[in-house]
Amino acid sequence: MTDMDDLDAIRARLLPAVLPHVPFEGWTARAVTHAAVDAGVSDDELLRACPNGAADLVAFWVAQADRDMIGTLATRDLKKLKMRERIALAVRLRLEPLAAHREAVRRALALQALPAQAARTPRQLYQTVDAIWHAVGDGSTDWSFYSKRLLLAGVYSSTLLYWLNDSSEGAAATWAFLDRRIADVMRLGKVGPGLKRLTDRLPDPFDLLRRARR
Repeated sequence: MTDMDDLDAIRARLLPAVLPHVPFEGWTARAVTHAAVDAGVSDDELLRACPNGAADLVAFWVAQADRDMIGTLATRDLKKLKMRERIALAVRLRLEPLAAHREAVRRALALQALPAQAARTPRQLYQTVDAIWHAVGDGSTDWSFYSKRLLLAGVYSSTLLYWLNDSSEGAAATWAFLDRRIADVMRLGKVGPGLKRLTDRLPDPFDLLRRARR
């Protein structure tokens, strides 16, 4: 086991222990300390696995949710689905497992909005939308590689915010909202050549996404 595997194993013990505390304490040092006690994680282990405190656990949670989405999507037969249906399914599989922890997700977004997370948060969003595109079988390498991720970042972010406040049965309103956002993006895609000519005249509009990949 590598050192990184060892640290991830510690974070994997901490994550389920911290989630019950977050709705009351937020993603704070206090919540993480409680989680360490509950999970039997020593002070030394905690410092090694989460030198940046709760922010490290949020990053681990985001990455784990991405991995879970990829794993679940791999069990589905995507060949019969249109690309827009694949994207909708991927976003849904990304969010549905988090339904029991919506308040923790809400608190995580508040943490990610802090100035101290200005570099980390766009990277995490990029990793999620990049994981979705790869998982649904998109292999683009041209200029559309970045435009697709930028557009999906908008779809995913707006759907996430809608989902946080959705009280409909089975989040049906959220999935309808998601379908509408994807339809909007598909309509935009029809003017792709024109969009490319526009972006060619702009100062590298996808630089944020390129930097987020690092």
